Amino acid sequence: MNLSGKIFQPELYNYNDYKLWEGDWELFYGYPQAMSPSAKRSHQQFAAKFCRLFGNLLEKNNKNCNCEVFFELDWIINDNTVVRPDGMIVCGNFTDDFLNFPPTLILEVSSDSTRMKDRNTKYTLYEMYGVKYYIIADTEKTSVEVFELTDNKYKQTETTHFVLTKDCSIALDVFNLWG
Repeated sequence: MNLSGKIFQPELYNYNDYKLWEGDWELFYGYPQAMSPSAKRSHQQFAAKFCRLFGNLLEKNNKNCNCEVFFELDWIINDNTVVRPDGMIVCGNFTDDFLNFPPTLILEVSSDSTRMKDRNTKYTLYEMYGVKYYIIADTEKTSVEVFELTDNKYKQTETTHFVLTKDCSIALDVFNLWG
C-alpha cells in the first residue's frame, strides 16, 4: 500500500515567498517560522549595548576596519533559508539592503522561546556557513557564550579579543555587558 499521498507534507517556501509575507519571519530549509513578538527589555538592552559598543570600537578603528555592525538584518543564506540575527558584524564591501554572504560575527540573545533554535538550528547553520564567531547571550541566566570557528567546527572560548579581518581586531569583554 502506497501511503505517500496520505502523509502530511508541509509546503516548502523560498525567498520570493518570504518577501511577500507580513510580520517577522525566518525561513529554515523552506519551512517558515514566525518570530516572537517584540523582545523583552533585557533582550533589547543587551543587543543594543552590544551593537553600540562594537560600533564605537569599529569607528575608532575605521582606518583598519572595513566592518559594520547591524541590528536585525536579514541574511539570505540561500533561496530557502533566511535568518535575522539579533546583531552581526559584517566585514568587506557591502551595499545591499540585506546580506547574501556570511557575516564575521553573529549575536543571538536567547530567551525561553528561542533557546532551542539558537542552540541547535542556528548554531548548525552558522557553523556550516562559516560564521567566524557566534555569541549566544541568555537573558534568563544573564550569561554569554562565545564560539569561534576553528577547522570548520565551533569551539567554545573565553575570548574578549575578536579578529574580524587580518587588519582588524576588536577587544570587548562581552561576558560583562549585562546591566
